[in-house]
Amino acid sequence: MAPKLPLHVFQELDSFTNLAWFAFLSILLYFLFDYLCFSKNSNHPPSPPKLPIIGNLHQLGYLPHQSLRSLSLKLGPLMLLQIGRIPTLVVSSPEMAEQVLRTQDHIFANRPLLKIMDRLMHGQKNTSFSPYGEYWRQAKKVTILHLLSNKKVKSIQPIRDDEVTLLLRRISASSSSVNLSEMISDTTNNVVSRAILGST
Repeated sequence: MAPKLPLHVFQELDSFTNLAWFAFLSILLYFLFDYLCFSKNSNHPPSPPKLPIIGNLHQLGYLPHQSLRSLSLKLGPLMLLQIGRIPTLVVSSPEMAEQVLRTQDHIFANRPLLKIMDRLMHGQKNTSFSPYGEYWRQAKKVTILHLLSNKKVKSIQPIRDDEVTLLLRRISASSSSVNLSEMISDTTNNVVSRAILGST
């Protein structure tokens, strides 16, 4: 005759089963609510059916450009994909690209708000990550006029010439094979460092 299990074991198993069912139903309701809210919004472009958590990631396959082309043939030149939890607008015609990049560019000009960039860039106060608006326009103006102007580029021409000369000497002096990518990276870093620090 098999030994009987104590009553508390059955109670623990029962509570674990209830907890598992509760977690499963909570996750199911969350994704169902997310799907219903997403599908109710009629302003969204057409979108293929998505899976929970991964969205449409499984439909991209090994050749994403071909998968996107076949999806655009079915859904049209403007479609919305969920790449994980990130909604991604896919534009696949010149007319729609003109709408996005030229006519409605002020709507699509912002980058996603990232907490890490908010911390690193002091509230996203830089040209690359600041929201589109008056501050961004002024920062861009200062960058173009004072950092990327023709006069500024010409002022660091001697530094670039020196570093390229040093690079060519290092390549010609080496008797074995060289890692050209590493050398070019070092030369670029030297040019930037000398331009910023003012070393000649």
